[in-house]
Amino acid sequence: MRQTFAVAFSIWATCFALVTPAMADGPVVVELYTSQGCSSCPPADEMLHVLAARSDVIALALHVDYWDYIGWADSFADPEHTVRQQRYAYVAGASSIYTPQMIIGGADHVVGTKPMDVANLIQAHNASPTGTRIVLQRSGDRLQITGQTSHPLRSGTIVQLIRYSPQETVDIRRGENAGRSLSYVNIVTDWRSVGDWSGGGDLNMTVNVSGDGPLVVLVQEPGPGAIMASAVLR
Repeated sequence: MRQTFAVAFSIWATCFALVTPAMADGPVVVELYTSQGCSSCPPADEMLHVLAARSDVIALALHVDYWDYIGWADSFADPEHTVRQQRYAYVAGASSIYTPQMIIGGADHVVGTKPMDVANLIQAHNASPTGTRIVLQRSGDRLQITGQTSHPLRSGTIVQLIRYSPQETVDIRRGENAGRSLSYVNIVTDWRSVGDWSGGGDLNMTVNVSGDGPLVVLVQEPGPGAIMASAVLR
């Protein structure tokens, strides 16, 4: 069932990607809040594999820690991911958080096992550019971030740097997924703010980075709120 689900979504997403180019403000950011200890999460984790292969999407897996108590501590979990999800819930007026949840473009919340809802939201964001864009250029351990916007950014924005591991496989020995070997993609390992940008002038900053792994930069309204621009160096 899960394999059929992933294949069907892959066919739909591939056909859609062929006719919908990425907009100037960058790929659509999809955040998946997931856990190795959540029995409902594997289909969403599989869907993220499909999304990660698309050029018009930046797919990020944020593993949370609030399912660790049921018998399996997620080896990728970070309490800060739980805090970020809680902040999204607060902004949205939601009374609770759950897995698997996807947040599209920092603004739209959807159950991570509803592929048509996810695809439709990605389509909507692709069709609604923000007028803001950023460009990344790396030279050794220095990352230059430049950006332009067609209008002042209403609430200001936070410039964020994300690092992730492209793919890992984990043998789950206890908990709801005991006995399964599960594959994960784009596992967030570090997420930090590196500056602010009002949009009153061009963005131009340099950040120290290390290692050869992928780099993602987001320009996002406080809250967290809407993601105004994104870029990735793989």
